Amino acid sequence: MKRGSLVAFEGLDGSGKSTQIERLAGRLRDAGQTVVTTREPTDGAVGRRIRAMAASGRALPPEEELRWFVEDRREHVESLIAPALAAGSVVLTDRYTLSSVAYQGARGLDWRAILEEGERLFPLPDLALLLEVAPGQGLARVRARGGRLEPTFEDEAYLDRVAAIFAAIDRPYIARVDARGEAERVEDAVYAAVRARLGLG
Repeated sequence: MKRGSLVAFEGLDGSGKSTQIERLAGRLRDAGQTVVTTREPTDGAVGRRIRAMAASGRALPPEEELRWFVEDRREHVESLIAPALAAGSVVLTDRYTLSSVAYQGARGLDWRAILEEGERLFPLPDLALLLEVAPGQGLARVRARGGRLEPTFEDEAYLDRVAAIFAAIDRPYIARVDARGEAERVEDAVYAAVRARLGLG
């Protein structure tokens, strides 16, 4: 059986990742693809611990924070991503390795080392869709949808540093998508990138 495809949605808080995953999943299923959607942090034990930490505002030391995310990702790959790819499914994940690169890199860790380690430890995405939006606009979207800002990660000065790292990452599997406009226009750009890069759809 042909290996499936791994598509990671990356970007700042409020960039529209969850919305666009849902829309892309629908279009791919309509085209006959078997699609698995997932997210990081996961709903597993470590992922729940990360979400609780983020909501609390009590940040961990950067090295420990990174260890938590790597542990959660290792379990995620072993339990869900790798089996789904082996079964020939298209896996759409809301955040993956590049989020650790940018977010933990913005804590002061060496983001290039995080990138290299992530590529060594985990399956490379066939496509990483980086949804680009200014930090202030992303946070405004989070507020507009009634979401409560997570004090650990959703701080504009911190997200400025995250955005700078996202902008600096240069990998052939990345496709950058302008996410500032209407969801329908972003959806079309996402779908076009998936068709052009992976031949899906």
